[in-house]
Amino acid sequence: MTSTAARATGWREVLGGGRFPRFALLCLGIWLNAADALMTSTIMPSVARDIGGYAYFGWAIAGFMLGSIIAGTSAGQFSLRFGVRRAMVIAALAYSAGCVISAASPEIASFLVGRLLQGVGAGWIVGLCYVAVGTMFPEHMLARVLAAVSGVWGVATLLSPLIGGIFAEAGLWRWSFWLFAFQGIAFAIAAIWLLDRGGAALLRDPLPLRQLAVLTLGILCIAAAGLVPDAARAALLGLAGMAMLVFFVRLDGRSPVPLLPRQTGNLSSVPAAAYMMIFMLSAGTISFGVYGSAIMQALHGSSPLVAGYVIGIEAFTWTVASLFVAGLRSEWHSFYIRLGTSLIVVGVSGLAFAMPRGSLAEVIACAVLLGGGFGFCFAFMTRRLLASVPTEERAVASSAVPTMQLVGGAAGSAGAGAIANFLGFGHGIDAATAASGSFWLFACFVPVAAIGWFAAWRLARL
Repeated sequence: MTSTAARATGWREVLGGGRFPRFALLCLGIWLNAADALMTSTIMPSVARDIGGYAYFGWAIAGFMLGSIIAGTSAGQFSLRFGVRRAMVIAALAYSAGCVISAASPEIASFLVGRLLQGVGAGWIVGLCYVAVGTMFPEHMLARVLAAVSGVWGVATLLSPLIGGIFAEAGLWRWSFWLFAFQGIAFAIAAIWLLDRGGAALLRDPLPLRQLAVLTLGILCIAAAGLVPDAARAALLGLAGMAMLVFFVRLDGRSPVPLLPRQTGNLSSVPAAAYMMIFMLSAGTISFGVYGSAIMQALHGSSPLVAGYVIGIEAFTWTVASLFVAGLRSEWHSFYIRLGTSLIVVGVSGLAFAMPRGSLAEVIACAVLLGGGFGFCFAFMTRRLLASVPTEERAVASSAVPTMQLVGGAAGSAGAGAIANFLGFGHGIDAATAASGSFWLFACFVPVAAIGWFAAWRLARL
C-alpha cells in the first residue's frame, strides 16, 4: 500500500498544503553547502594573489571539510539539544559569520578561520536539513523530496563556478563570500518564520569527541608538513598524521558512540574495503579540485570562469554516470565497481601528463574519467556496504559514507598542499611553476588512488 502511494505521489501534493516554503528552505540549505566547494576552487587563485597564502591553498579546502566533519557528526544531537528551528538558526548564523570573516580578511590566517567556521555551519545545515525532511514530510513523499534535494547538488555544479568566475574576473572575489553571507542570513530569518519551535530532548549519547580530536590532529599534521623548512621534519609530520588516522579507526572501534561500523577494524571485512576505497579515492582525486583551477589559469590561460567549469565537469559526469547505471541488476554491480575505480586511476594518471603539457581538452577528458568512474561505482559500493552490516548498524554505516568522503578529501587536500609547497607553489603559481611542478603534484596521488582501486577489487570479490 505504501509503495503504491509513493508511486502516485505527485509534485502538486508534495508542494501543496503550505509545504512549498519549507521545501524551498531545505533546498536553500543544501545549496549553501553544495555551491561552496566549486565556488571556492574557482576564486582561490584570486584570493592568493590579493592577500597571499599560496602555501595555504590546501588548508582552504581541508579547513572547510574538517569543519563539516565535526558538524556532521553532531547535527543529530544538535537538533535534539536545541530543537530543529533554533539549531537551524544557529547553524546559519555560524555559516554567515564564517563568510563575513573570509570576505573581510586582510590576510590568509583570518581567511582560513572563516573557512573553518563556514564548514561547521554548512555541515550543521546539511545534517539538520536531512533531519527536517524526515519530520516535515510524510513517508510517501520522501522519495520525491530527497530526489529534489539531490538535484540541488547538480544545480550547484552548474551555477557555483559561474558565481565564482564572475566575481573573480571582476576582481571582486570578496563579494562571492558576501553573497553567501547574505543567503545564510536569509536562511536564518526564513527558518525562524517557517519552522516550528520544537523542544529540546534528553541526549542519550555523548559526542564522539575523542575520535574527532584524533582525526583533527591527524589532518593538521599532514597539512603542517608543507610548512616546515626541511624534508625530515616534513616526513615525520606526514607519517604522524597518517598514524593518527589509523589510530582514529582503532579508537572508533572501541568507542560507545562509533562513527564507523564495528567491523571496519577487520581488514578482511566488507566495511574495511569499502571505507578504504572511499578514503583513498577521495584523497587521491582532491588535488584536481584544490589546484586544478590555479594551474589552468596559469598554464593554459583559462579564465576563472572556464577553469571553474572544467573542475565542475567531474561532478556533472558523476551525476550522469550514476543515472546511467542506476537501474542495472545486481550481477552487474561488481563489474561497475571495478570499471569505475579503474577509470578513476586512469584519470588521475592522465592529469599528471595533461596538466603540464597537454591541451585543455585533455584535462577535460581526465575530469570526465574521474566523474564517470565515481558515478559508475559509488552507489553499488554503498549498497554492498549496507548489505554487509547488521540492521542496527545500517544508520551508522550509511552516515559514515559522506563522513569518510570528507575525511579523505580533507587529508588529500592537506597532503596536496604539502606536496605543492615542496614543488614551489607556496611562493606563487605562475606558468613556469605550474609547468615544472604539476606533473609531480598529480603523479604523487596515483599510488593513493591505486590503493583505493585495490580495495575496490577486494570489495567486488567479497
